Amino acid sequence: MNKHIIYLAAGNSRRFGSNKLLHIFHGKPLYQYGLDMVFKFCKKRQDCSLLVISQYSEILQYARTKGIHTADSPDSRKGMSYTVKRAVQALGNIAEEDYIMFVVADQPYLTEKTLERLADQAAPDVETISAIYKGIPGNPTLFSARLIPELMELQGDEGGRKVIRRHACIYVEVEDKKELYDIDEKRQVSPD
Repeated sequence: MNKHIIYLAAGNSRRFGSNKLLHIFHGKPLYQYGLDMVFKFCKKRQDCSLLVISQYSEILQYARTKGIHTADSPDSRKGMSYTVKRAVQALGNIAEEDYIMFVVADQPYLTEKTLERLADQAAPDVETISAIYKGIPGNPTLFSARLIPELMELQGDEGGRKVIRRHACIYVEVEDKKELYDIDEKRQVSPD
C-alpha cells in the first residue's frame, strides 16, 4: 500500500496580495519549508512518492532540481478543484489499495512526525484521514484511491473536505497547533 503525496503549491494567494508561496519567510521562500520536509520524509520511506503541483515555474524548477516529479497546473487560478484534478491525473493509474495525501505549501511548521502518524493510519478499511487540532480539522489529508472518482467530480474552488464529509474519517491530533497554521496574509508572521 503506497502513499502518493501531492504537494499543493499552486494557490492564488488572493488574501495575501501577492504570491505568498514565493514570499521570503524567515530567510527562504515559504513553499520550501514544507517541500524540503516532505522530500526528506519520502526519502526515508519506501511506501511514499512525491509529486509537486504548481502553476509557478520557480516552484516546479526547484522541485525538478531535487529530482521530484512535477505537474504544471495553469488552470489552478480557476479554483482548488482544478489543482486537485490535475494532480490526480498526473499520478496516472494507481492501485486501489493506495492512498493520496495532500500537503499544502503554506504550512511552514508541519513536521515529519505528523506526516508519519498520518501515513501510518492508512489501512484497507480506512477511507479518509485528516490532521486535527482540538476539534479543528486541517491539512494534510489522505484519501483512499477508491475515492478518486469523487475527487475528480469536485468543481470550482471545492477541495477535498467536500469528499471527507461524505465518508468516515480518522482524525490524527497534531502535537502543536503551529503545525496546522497556514499563512494567508502578509501581516501573519507567527501563529501566536
